[in-house]
Amino acid sequence: MKYFANLFRRLDQTNKTNEKVAALADYFQEADDQDKLWTIALLSHRRPKRSVNTSLLRTWAAERSSVPTWLFEESYHIVGDLAETISLVLPAPTEKSDHNLTYWINFLRDLSQVDEANRKEAVFKAWTQLSSSERCVFNKLITGGFRVGVSQKLMVRALSKFTGMTEHVLAHRLMGGWTPDNTTFQQLILTETPEDDISRPYPFYLAYALDTETTELGTPAEWQAEYKWDGIRGQLIVRDDTLFVWSRGEELVTDKFPEYAPLTQQLPNGTVIDGEILPFKNGNPLPFQVLQTRIGRKKVAKKHLVEAPVIIMAYDLLEYQGEDIREAPLAERRALLQSLSQNLPSDNLLKLSPCIAYQEWSQLASLREISREKFAEGIMLKRLDSPYLSGRKRGDWWKWKVDPFTIDAVMIYAQRGHGRRANLYSDFTFAVWKGEELVPFTKAYSGLTDVEFGQITSWVNRNTLEKFGPVRQVKPHHVFEIAFEGIQRSKRHKSGVALRFPRMLRWRKDKPATEANTLDDLMALLQAYQP
Repeated sequence: MKYFANLFRRLDQTNKTNEKVAALADYFQEADDQDKLWTIALLSHRRPKRSVNTSLLRTWAAERSSVPTWLFEESYHIVGDLAETISLVLPAPTEKSDHNLTYWINFLRDLSQVDEANRKEAVFKAWTQLSSSERCVFNKLITGGFRVGVSQKLMVRALSKFTGMTEHVLAHRLMGGWTPDNTTFQQLILTETPEDDISRPYPFYLAYALDTETTELGTPAEWQAEYKWDGIRGQLIVRDDTLFVWSRGEELVTDKFPEYAPLTQQLPNGTVIDGEILPFKNGNPLPFQVLQTRIGRKKVAKKHLVEAPVIIMAYDLLEYQGEDIREAPLAERRALLQSLSQNLPSDNLLKLSPCIAYQEWSQLASLREISREKFAEGIMLKRLDSPYLSGRKRGDWWKWKVDPFTIDAVMIYAQRGHGRRANLYSDFTFAVWKGEELVPFTKAYSGLTDVEFGQITSWVNRNTLEKFGPVRQVKPHHVFEIAFEGIQRSKRHKSGVALRFPRMLRWRKDKPATEANTLDDLMALLQAYQP
């Protein structure tokens, strides 16, 4: 357990990708195979079910540490993390344990089989054996709330560094319904499979945001323009009569989109298409929020296929008849892709992303302004003679996004952050006016500098009206300009709307709270957003 606790500490103390990869690679070097497997499972969201609810755990922790419940609760509100609070208030361990992570995972799973009194006794016994850092991890696992800032891609990178294997092979092996109970580290990670090579994707070519006038790009005839579709960038691969779907994050998501299966027979072997996994129904794209109902689900049910249908909106061809054609000019790749798509059924799940017809840059600028009516984020500009490169390169591909929506809102609640911001108020709730009432409509936690977070924290401490656990209600005084990419109706929110990617664009110290926007302003934006 000490190895895993040390790993958690290293991961939690840094935001730097390379440092996290190094921490994971070091851990894989020193942990035993079963602990490696459980670590991969935990970081892949295959966590054991919660065995003790947080209310009981808080009561037990206060009792074991001999502190009044109110004092424990105040400590929890200051620390902001229950597992860490418990590890801090408990008395020093009186015993020593060399048990590994796998032992404690099984220990926690067995807790669900005993009554509350025996569960309490078992937890107390564990607390007496574990160090402070080990207790913190144990407490996170016991509540089923173990989270750490590591993506599947980052974990794959660390495994690649440890094993010397390529990342795409490891990503393929980690997909599916495996658990530490039905496989081993040797079987899951180190055993070759026939699909290791045929599943290999190409590195994605990424565009820069357009930072110059379009007139400086040359003549419009040199450029292909198409809408920047609001879905998930992906590569669709058909090789050896097998289909694979990769996201831009280099995650294999084939099992998340089972409706693509017929393309295995409809596309020839040796085909790799770059496109957008796009929610689509009745001949039109759907808002990205529809696709969000499927993202992150372990299992896609039939209702999700009906309520959030998808297509692949294809816009580039990377492999044709088994040959890598990325060096060919875009115009040639596009012609081959068009020919390929013409041989598919008219109601097919693969559709060719249409080119935008335009003669002048000013004409294209006007079309860009109405992108949201097509549920697009703007326009992509691609030089017709450009090859398909790897990574983010300047010059040949540009994304020309529409400006975000903005609204001026009043901060009404503040909550402490996590990690390095645990002592700062950085998570805020914002409201707009409905008559004389302030109606909350969104939360945001990014967009300010560390200095500004420090300033607002000092102000919150002096201007708290009421406390609700870790949340502070504050005087409705400060106005922030909130930027967001989309807006939709929502029955879950009092305001009736939900925002996509809300963030604080700037702190409007020049504006009094009375001049913030209204709920009617939000509704007008909602109406404008929906065609």
